[in-house]
Amino acid sequence: MAALACAFTAQTAQAQSILRDAETESLLNDMTAPLITAAGLRPSDVKVVLVNDDSINAFVAGGQIVYVHSGTLQAAKTANEVQGVIAHELGHITGGHVSLSGRGFQEATGISILSMVLGLAAMAAGAGEAGAGVLAAGQQAAIGKYLAFSRQQEASTDAAGAKYLNAAGISGKGYVNFFKTMQQLEYRYGITRKVEFMLDHPVSSERVAAISETLESSPAWNKPLNQDWEERFKRVQAKLDGYLLPPAQALQKYPETMQTSYAHYARAYAYHRGGYPQKAEAEADALVASKPTDPYFLEIKGQILLEAGKPQEALGPLRAATDGSRNNPLIATTFGHALIATEDKANYDEAKRVLRTAVARDDQNPFAWYQLGTVYERTGDPARAALATAERASMTGDHRTAAVSARYALAGIPKNTPDWIRAQDIAMTSGNSLDNDKKKRK
Repeated sequence: MAALACAFTAQTAQAQSILRDAETESLLNDMTAPLITAAGLRPSDVKVVLVNDDSINAFVAGGQIVYVHSGTLQAAKTANEVQGVIAHELGHITGGHVSLSGRGFQEATGISILSMVLGLAAMAAGAGEAGAGVLAAGQQAAIGKYLAFSRQQEASTDAAGAKYLNAAGISGKGYVNFFKTMQQLEYRYGITRKVEFMLDHPVSSERVAAISETLESSPAWNKPLNQDWEERFKRVQAKLDGYLLPPAQALQKYPETMQTSYAHYARAYAYHRGGYPQKAEAEADALVASKPTDPYFLEIKGQILLEAGKPQEALGPLRAATDGSRNNPLIATTFGHALIATEDKANYDEAKRVLRTAVARDDQNPFAWYQLGTVYERTGDPARAALATAERASMTGDHRTAAVSARYALAGIPKNTPDWIRAQDIAMTSGNSLDNDKKKRK
């Protein structure tokens, strides 16, 4: 699958599909690092994760992870707007709002339109008697109290987001503009101040009014946008459109008359997904011709060749992409996959080195563990192949497979080596998880 399709189920993101892409993650890391620092956190400790969902939403669900829906990036007009969204979510993290909201009642908190209206919507739709029958006075009061508390949290988080933008020296215009976009959506869904008591967020008009003075009084308000981030953001948007939109829709949005790098990017993915490998390869060639050393352009060219059944031809661009990206683990994983796909034994040792480096730098990539297990199996090392399987199973919550595979690895790996110790750790933790699951069933 394409680099964006190296997706896996993330339980913390409510089992939604996570999109992994080297270029997108690099941009998000760069443009959020100043905000994370301004929030008093360490950039190395905070992750921004892209969720495959076309709705406009961002949320936190515990820990220092910000989940952003792909629809938010696609709908945003600038990278600066996305920075505003993330600044808001950082306010939820620093405020400890997930733990305060109560486990089991609200799994995630954050900016959202579609999740704003709760069960009281039946009453707003005219089914007053039915709604009144469901909501006893005590229940209604409890819900109202919770919603008021949630609105208060959101208001304080809005202020925190504005504070972090100002402290980072980043214009808050995108923050305000994003709330205005949400305000238009509220109008579309009929959400006004008249029904604010039913909402877990303040209406956007109030949010804009509350943060505007703070943002506009900052020297950063009229600061020019970072053009490097904005340029990279347009590329990421085009890539997401090409990958996530139906191919026909993507090609309509980026017709062949458009000869920008963004259009080539979107069409390369759209043609690739639509089953036109020659056209996809031509679009990738156009990208590489415009910037021969761009690692992400080289990556898509190699990816298209690999998935077209030409792994040997894919090695050149993917090796250059890996080197050019300083061994980015996602790109390196694709390169390792291509080396294995050649079915040339002479490439297996290099594949092993590349993939071991990839998982050392990013051990939360199940596809990389799968490929590493494959090359171990092909080079006659079933014990370490089992360890790779255990790593992947542990990551995806398959505790039984993780425990069995780890015990198999322990029997074949020399004792007290790093791999043996890791297998022992997985066997122990997975075994404990299985025991806990049995106790819960009882």
